[in-house]
Amino acid sequence: MRHGKCVPMIALLLLLAACGGGGEETVDLRDRYHDMTGCVMEAAVSCDQEGLAWEAELRCDYVPGGESVIEVLSPETIAGVRAVLNEPDWRLEYGGDSLNAGTLSDEEISPAACLPRLMNALRDGWLLEENEEAWNGVSCIRLTVDQSGVGDGKILSTLWLRQEDGTPVRGEIAVDGETILTADFTSFSFYDTMAETGA
Repeated sequence: MRHGKCVPMIALLLLLAACGGGGEETVDLRDRYHDMTGCVMEAAVSCDQEGLAWEAELRCDYVPGGESVIEVLSPETIAGVRAVLNEPDWRLEYGGDSLNAGTLSDEEISPAACLPRLMNALRDGWLLEENEEAWNGVSCIRLTVDQSGVGDGKILSTLWLRQEDGTPVRGEIAVDGETILTADFTSFSFYDTMAETGA
């Protein structure tokens, strides 16, 4: 009789142990982003809100807390246009008006700032959700993080990170429940990885 009562308790302990493991994995993934000196990434960034449709291939040289450089790779008509983003106040500086597609929502999030904002959210956002979810056949850890906005809007960033190496596959930014920006990553390298490979 006593032996039978132990089985449910053992099962409960095993379940609790399994739950804790996923949290540690997420902490490890986010720690790498939090501790990084920077990264270089490319992605197809798009938005579609209230009749504003915008899509471009962007390259971003991201430096946490400093100046990040965003460059348009396509469309060809604005390829080569570059902007500098200062993270503390999210101010874009650019030499022409082609890159700036305006701001979206009351939170004034520019599509050009999508990639740095996703990295900032991954580094410093409040973790709301975590699960395993494939994206286009790639096994990922899906994280949703919260960052309050300057206009008191609720900004949620969701990222799909490869289980294999923790690099981003997909990112989305939603303001007050509406997804306004998406990013499909085509390449990603941490600065330390680039140094190791001689890139």
